[in-house]
Amino acid sequence: MKKIILSTLLSVVGVSGLLSSVNAFAADKTLLNVSYDPTREFYQEYNSSFGEYWKKRTGQSVDFKQSHGGSGKQARSVVDGLQADVVTLALANDIEEIVKAGLIQPGWQKEFPNNSAPYTSTIVFLVRKGNPKGIKDWNDLIKPGVEIITPNPKTGGAPRWIYLSAWGYALKQPGGNDAKARELVKKIYKNVKVLDSGARGSLTTFAERGIGDVLLSWENEALLATQGPEKDKYQIIYPSISILAEPSVAIVDKVVDKNGNRNLAKGYLNYLYSPLGQDLAAKYNFRPRDAKAAAKYGNKFPKIQLFTIDKVFGGWAKAQKTHFVNGAIYDQIVAEK
Repeated sequence: MKKIILSTLLSVVGVSGLLSSVNAFAADKTLLNVSYDPTREFYQEYNSSFGEYWKKRTGQSVDFKQSHGGSGKQARSVVDGLQADVVTLALANDIEEIVKAGLIQPGWQKEFPNNSAPYTSTIVFLVRKGNPKGIKDWNDLIKPGVEIITPNPKTGGAPRWIYLSAWGYALKQPGGNDAKARELVKKIYKNVKVLDSGARGSLTTFAERGIGDVLLSWENEALLATQGPEKDKYQIIYPSISILAEPSVAIVDKVVDKNGNRNLAKGYLNYLYSPLGQDLAAKYNFRPRDAKAAAKYGNKFPKIQLFTIDKVFGGWAKAQKTHFVNGAIYDQIVAEK
């Protein structure tokens, strides 16, 4: 796994993407971005780019700190005291948990464009080259003998998008309803071989440890695996229907007001929407909002049928309560396996 990521960075990004843009010893400001698993490489180069921009604009140098892990677990770390200036998490509901703790003001989604979701992604399948199990769509995942690798919906953001993608697919089939969706999802999780805590851990299990026939994954993680020196070992399968995943960003108000970082934090997140920020997002396999960046990297992101969580599930608050809180449908399905 280390070889995949390191070689990909060197070949696709260039050595400069591995280097910090700012000398930490000379920094005027420190900024901590608490993010989810697959954004490590993206924010490493993003910090370099933004640091140069901020230095030219304000004269301030910034020492950037990053924290990565399963999105739900990261949100709980902030609630428990991790001093994040900004959070860039896998889904809006994780930020709402920080709101409930009084650290972020309600209405945070209105602070930045597109409901504070600067880029999007979706859920795809990563399989071994040649696709030996013949996996083409969600219903193929329930075949006997198919071993699935996917993260745990209780700790990560990607696995909740994955779970809801499968559920939504079942609903959109002829005669689809919640009972049929529940049965499909139950059978999918019955075939799960390893349930990691986050998306990057699942990629490691599948690629480095060689376990499983199919990885249910963020599109950007699957693309990462197919861009490295071992790219010929894998191929991406796009299901007929998937979900429009909208990772969210927010300023942690209590922290930035305490340390005087509000202008820096706001500039940092605004830069995600700039042409340079959008180009970097696309470079690191996230689907950009900006039309020019989308056109430039259009061949990387196939057009597939996507549904939104608002339209199919009534938004994240309702989906979380119905499917993922303790004792909800996911827990019931696991208990029934």
